[in-house]
Amino acid sequence: MHRTTTFTTTLATLCLAAFILTAATPASAQNAAIKRTTLVKQDAPIAGYQSLMNIVEIPPGVSEVRHTHPGPLFLYVLEGTISVEQEGKETTTYKAGDAFVIGAGKIHKGTNVSNVPVKLVGTLVFESGKPPSTPVRE
Repeated sequence: MHRTTTFTTTLATLCLAAFILTAATPASAQNAAIKRTTLVKQDAPIAGYQSLMNIVEIPPGVSEVRHTHPGPLFLYVLEGTISVEQEGKETTTYKAGDAFVIGAGKIHKGTNVSNVPVKLVGTLVFESGKPPSTPVRE
């Protein structure tokens, strides 16, 4: 009986600790909240390349992970304000109506710095067979 009680108490403590750690995880670590909707994915007019167009929605306070793309990424901000850290450039803030380009292979990360979801349209042209995005370890 004592073993069962100890086991139950230990299990309950571990479950509570897991719940607390999960609840304490900052929004920036919860990248599952970022929504990507593919509008177009097809072969590009350039042989051996693909084109991809997405709408990306980032909730307030949420950051992407640092990552790269194998080709240039063209972005247009539909709603909200985003701060972009980009390798080789100063951190820049973009608002609705702004357009910008992330160079091929450049490490970057966007953070929603507004109190509304950021909504972007992004178009990427990249070599066929390569992943469109690759996370970079911190």
